[in-house]
Amino acid sequence: MNRSTLIFSALLLSSATAESMIAAAHASKPAVAPSVPGKGATSIRHKEVHPEAKCGRCKPAGGELHSARGGSKAASGRDGQSRDAHARDMDFHHGPDGMRAGGIERRDHPVVVASRGGHGYIQRSYSYRGHEFDHRTYYLHGVAYSRFYQPYHYRGIALHVYAPGFYYAPAFYGWAYAPWARPVAWEWGWTGRPWYRYYGGWFRPYPVYTSPSLWLTDYLVAQTLEVAYEERMAAAAAAAARHSTQAADLASSPMQPEVKQAIVEEVRRQLALENDEARTSRQNPPDPASSGLARMLGDGIAHVFVVANSLEVKSGGGECAVTEGDVIQLNGPVAPDSVAANLVVLATKGNDCPKGSIVTVGLADLQEMQNHMRATIDQGLGELHSKQGPGGFPALPQSAAVPPVQSGFAAIAPPPDPTAR
Repeated sequence: MNRSTLIFSALLLSSATAESMIAAAHASKPAVAPSVPGKGATSIRHKEVHPEAKCGRCKPAGGELHSARGGSKAASGRDGQSRDAHARDMDFHHGPDGMRAGGIERRDHPVVVASRGGHGYIQRSYSYRGHEFDHRTYYLHGVAYSRFYQPYHYRGIALHVYAPGFYYAPAFYGWAYAPWARPVAWEWGWTGRPWYRYYGGWFRPYPVYTSPSLWLTDYLVAQTLEVAYEERMAAAAAAAARHSTQAADLASSPMQPEVKQAIVEEVRRQLALENDEARTSRQNPPDPASSGLARMLGDGIAHVFVVANSLEVKSGGGECAVTEGDVIQLNGPVAPDSVAANLVVLATKGNDCPKGSIVTVGLADLQEMQNHMRATIDQGLGELHSKQGPGGFPALPQSAAVPPVQSGFAAIAPPPDPTAR
């Protein structure tokens, strides 16, 4: 057994130990502590995070903050379930349904994140042409894949902005952005799967597709809901029962066509953004200020976000929860010194944060939603690139059919340890 395997095993063992501490702390009024991400074999020293920067996670709504024995801390939510905990040199984060939204964060090792639904990642930080990058190796049911992020400080808070590991030819982005000459009837392979039966009353794919952006919209929502379903089924029996009761109401409030169209427009903006990045990617890495939330808050557009992880947020009535696949939209400009934004709920699967309500979401959480959208769109672009032609989508023009080019920062990233799973 090599050193990396020992490190990863020790972290997972520490996770189990800390989970026991959480359970013990929950029985006697738990408490919370902030997380500190790691960098390579040493820690990244970020500026202090404003207490409202991640209001969906770092300050559970309606919960109490208390210390537990042994130096561990945890926080309870409105339902009495533990949300966040700190034990020794690690931090843990859970969503409103008890699922882990963050993971294990070590100050003296690469960041290791594990979740109950079979997902997790190992993060290593490195530099490329004087720019900081994080290479995250995700493990989904034992299969590894990479994603890249740029640490970025904005309004005094630490954000991680998604950076594509591959760029396509400009002609391919143009093909993905423009309408098709004829509609395409596409048969999704998941219409009979359990997750779609669970969410099918709320989410329905388009019957035909007149452009790739519509297809990418359904792909984004479907991928988000499928992962959410897997996480829910892996959660505790009590949480599963709670959500199965919620599922009975989904058909009464399906996602409306105008909401899906708002997502389509956001997908098109992200395609245009990535096309611009691709044109200069060989000379310069992407600018996190331009490709991330900072630009979105300053361009005067009412951007929409698809919720990627369950969050408890503030609203006019106190606190409420938004869950995976819900759609929220920026509600007016954000004050220059604010580390949170007000958004209107456009579509929701539950009644906790009703449709039309105004909720306050931390900027770090909004950045994670944009990261999720961009990463899922890139995944969908790969599907489009491989499925075009006979038996699939309209054939690509020759200039758009060329293979994607790996980003310079992705090419020199430290390789993942194949034994650390």
